[in-house]
Amino acid sequence: MSQEGGRRTDTTASGERDGETRKTVWVALAANLGIAVAKAVGGAVAGSPALLSEAAHSVADSLNEVFLLAALKRSARPADVLHPFGYGKERFFWSLLAAVGIFVTGGCFSFFQGIEAFGAAQSESQEGYVVGLAVLAVALLAEGTSLLRAVSQVRTQAKSHHRGLLREIRANDDPTLRTVLAEDSTACLGVLLAAGGMVLHMVTGESAYEAWASLLIGALLVYVAFVLGKSARGQLIGEAAAPELQQRVIDFLHAQPEIDTVTAAMTMRLGPDSVMLAARIDLVPGLDSEQIEDALVRTKEELRAKWPELDQLFLDVTDASVVDRGRAQRARRDLDGRVARRRQADGV
Repeated sequence: MSQEGGRRTDTTASGERDGETRKTVWVALAANLGIAVAKAVGGAVAGSPALLSEAAHSVADSLNEVFLLAALKRSARPADVLHPFGYGKERFFWSLLAAVGIFVTGGCFSFFQGIEAFGAAQSESQEGYVVGLAVLAVALLAEGTSLLRAVSQVRTQAKSHHRGLLREIRANDDPTLRTVLAEDSTACLGVLLAAGGMVLHMVTGESAYEAWASLLIGALLVYVAFVLGKSARGQLIGEAAAPELQQRVIDFLHAQPEIDTVTAAMTMRLGPDSVMLAARIDLVPGLDSEQIEDALVRTKEELRAKWPELDQLFLDVTDASVVDRGRAQRARRDLDGRVARRRQADGV
């Protein structure tokens, strides 16, 4: 396969994944919009703080889906003079906004509802309980459908990467899909917490159960927002590629007959399917300028053919000192250790 053909294939695959992710986000948005209205009306009728907390949760999720759709559209723009490395990091930025939205709109409102409920003893009517639980049942069905859609997409990607579902979730570099999956999982768990609080309130007559349900929902949302925000922050400030990819790339460079030592190999993710590699290499002695140029061109072409995501490549020829070689050996041992720990954690 030619280098150009490999790039076209990778671009097509990336476009197909983005198309599937866009469908997943639209399904989640449609579900959350309908559920938000139903929960808000049901919460007002039933006077349920847990149900109103869940309404805020769905509003936050709906807003976040809009952010994610913007991320998919804006990150697809080609590179230009102002952004020579492209707009791939738009996804990380909008995913960070989604995490903030979960924290502020969902988590904080849920805490407010829970604290307020402790100081206002309420007695719900039988009709209120029925309305509230019916709304939650519909919400669980809709959220479950959206979650199954997201899980199905992750499972398809896991098969293409020849790894298990949980490992794919941990290794997936698309913050858009990861955010939808986290939102839908949290939404299903939040519905169950709200339903549990309402049922206990109905059985015991103690509104404190719904207050605690609201606080638990708030804590759950804050935790998810923290995890998603931490991931987006790492990607925005320049997260390296997966250690396994770094290891394979360094092995490949060392295998080239013209390369004596790789003194440094730095990577940075520019988007879900875009990685920059900047490597300092020491060549074997005796090469003339033409041989060096041919070796660099061939090495770059083979790197892009093997790993199409390496679309920004910089190879810097340098004379390695004893200190440089020692530093490179220590860095390689550290990298091998991280890869081994990750494989052990994944059960590989």
